[in-house]
Amino acid sequence: MPRQVRIEYAGAYYHVMARGDRREAIVKDDEDRLTFVRTLGEAAGRAGFRVHAWVLMSNHYHLLLETPEPNLSAGMGWLQNAYTRRINTRHGLCGHVFGGRYKAIVVEPGNCFWALLDYIHLNPVRAGMVERGAGLESAGWSSLRGYLEEPEKSPPWLETTMGMMVSGCKDSASGRRRFLEILEERVDWSAPGKAGREYSPGEGQTKLAVYSTLKRGWFFGSEEFKERLVKMLEKKSSGQKRGKGVEAVAASDHGEWRAGKIIEAGLAVFETTLPELKRKAKSDWRKGLLAELIQSQTTMKLDGISERLGMGDRSSCCRTIHKTRKEMPKRREWVEMRRRIDEISINHA
Repeated sequence: MPRQVRIEYAGAYYHVMARGDRREAIVKDDEDRLTFVRTLGEAAGRAGFRVHAWVLMSNHYHLLLETPEPNLSAGMGWLQNAYTRRINTRHGLCGHVFGGRYKAIVVEPGNCFWALLDYIHLNPVRAGMVERGAGLESAGWSSLRGYLEEPEKSPPWLETTMGMMVSGCKDSASGRRRFLEILEERVDWSAPGKAGREYSPGEGQTKLAVYSTLKRGWFFGSEEFKERLVKMLEKKSSGQKRGKGVEAVAASDHGEWRAGKIIEAGLAVFETTLPELKRKAKSDWRKGLLAELIQSQTTMKLDGISERLGMGDRSSCCRTIHKTRKEMPKRREWVEMRRRIDEISINHA
């Protein structure tokens, strides 16, 4: 069976979904659920993803993501691998948690975005997890609560602005209540299993078949949107020189860019230059501090970090990062330097 088409470009929106291996559970308890949410937040920070919606079910998850940089594969690869390692470590297991590759469908902004927002938030209703009158927010493992809370109380990596905007709701207490009312209007309680499977943009407009498109399609949008995507694929397969669009990954990868900013900030804090830093020992504490910060905040691989800082091979880099993390709690000056580097790298980005 051919692998699903992957289209990556700056500013793309995706519906991403993955099931457990052999459709088994990907979470066993609330601690696992908290681990998944925490890992999703870390992945968003490392890859620069904007998470517009998410829901975590017992044996699968759904995400509505925006990628300011064309790096879906790097970010999603880190998310699933990191979650798998953490869950296996916690439960003393080994092997796969997810059943193969995640599925990613490119989404056209506008009504398709709104339809997917509802589809994701109504997943617990379709699964029979919400009783009529209990409130849609009673199923807690989704981004819905983040939409209903004041912005300062929702996760910093959850982007609710666009979702509120397309719903025609203001980011206020009354606007958030209206957001929930609109979502509740999508539910026919005589057939809750159909909630969100279709979406009606408005009078005289064609219904969007959300469920069937997500199950069988590779994009979700208009014919014009499809034509743009096809042209991107044609350009990718034609062997043209790398430039804008799909082939821009090497030039604008978020991890490389973020790593560069961290190194620049580190050089300023350490009052040194990159050549001078690279001449120092492979396990120098300054290299360890920068490598640890880069690995914590990006999807860059150990080989790339080691090459940028002159740390030898990937195993040497890994040992130095591990040692740095182990020593960090004992070194107050390291903690302060790490904080300063992080702050400078963000403010000067």
